[in-house]
Amino acid sequence: MNTPKSEWPSSLDDRELEELDTYLRAHGSDGDLMLDGVHGLLSAVAIGPLEVKPEEWLHEVLHDAFENENEGNRVLELLAKLNDSISAELDVDAYEPILGEIDTEEGPLLSAAGWCEGFSRGIDMRAQLWETRLAEDPTLMQLLGPIMALAVDEGVLQADAEFEKLTDDEYDECLGQLPEVLNAVGDYWRESPPTEAELQALTRPRVEGEDGPPRQRSGHWVH
Repeated sequence: MNTPKSEWPSSLDDRELEELDTYLRAHGSDGDLMLDGVHGLLSAVAIGPLEVKPEEWLHEVLHDAFENENEGNRVLELLAKLNDSISAELDVDAYEPILGEIDTEEGPLLSAAGWCEGFSRGIDMRAQLWETRLAEDPTLMQLLGPIMALAVDEGVLQADAEFEKLTDDEYDECLGQLPEVLNAVGDYWRESPPTEAELQALTRPRVEGEDGPPRQRSGHWVH
């Protein structure tokens, strides 16, 4: 796709990505999202059924007070730029997921585990809408297929039935489908936005004891 340079999204360059990655690693602990996870979370937020404001998703990303105002402004600037770049990149077919790296006997290997974990947490930001629609409309589940396959393969999502590990080619194929999947899911929610009943359910007070077991989807997003 030939996109004029003036319309090309302003994404983080390698230096900015490394700067943000360094900050997240220095201030993160077990279970906190690193750069790949933040990218997954913001990707889910970008294509989701209802706006998630920065003051909501920032709680999933930042856990320590900033050392000073300059550090705070810089980190928030980088996160805002990362967030804004996702929709822009999807619009011009320039989206690429940020992947983590794991050490194997054969050497370093790229992994979608962190991205999938972040994506699951992005879904959880509007869990009730996603869960209701996934239960009622198999189309949405089908669209999410490649992401779910990666998430199950990486142990982020638990499958109800026995699941055979993806081959390297299948794994790469699912990764290659992510931009298409995100655009398709984004289109789905634009064309079939939350109904009035679904939105009203968001504000309905929960009955005591109603929470029950952890929320589940057709597979179970596990953290």
